[in-house]
Amino acid sequence: MTDQEHMQEALIEARKAYTLGEIPIGAIIVKDGTIISRHHNRRELDHDATAHAEILVIREACEILDRWRLTGCTLYVTIEPCPMCAGAIINSRIDRVVYGSSDYKGGAVESLFNVLTHPGLNHEPEILSGVLADECSQIMKDFFKERRKKRRSTQEAEGSALEMR
Repeated sequence: MTDQEHMQEALIEARKAYTLGEIPIGAIIVKDGTIISRHHNRRELDHDATAHAEILVIREACEILDRWRLTGCTLYVTIEPCPMCAGAIINSRIDRVVYGSSDYKGGAVESLFNVLTHPGLNHEPEILSGVLADECSQIMKDFFKERRKKRRSTQEAEGSALEMR
């Protein structure tokens, strides 16, 4: 499979998150051309601040491979990883990180911070950004647009209820 095909698989996970009301980020880990783990954000469902797609997919891949070093693996994620996830990528020794869209508010690969390429760290994965960037960005835009619309509707309904009192 190509990088684009693998990113399509990560987008499937992002759509699952969207459907569940989670921020729509999806991730997969590939080893030897085979997807060994796939996840999406689950912070709201799990009531867990660390339940990012990347963390969940790394945890599962470690269990499947029965080791903490994920050498020989590629992580595909729809949005640029945050500082927490970038730290997990470094610590798990993932060889390659492929992401779709940049995150200028919290990205820790190239946008806001450059964690994965910091010269003081003991591991530096190969990075490829911008794979299916438009699709990865659009699902986020749609999600937050819908969320704002729902919030406005709720506020308007609450305002109308107060006026009726």
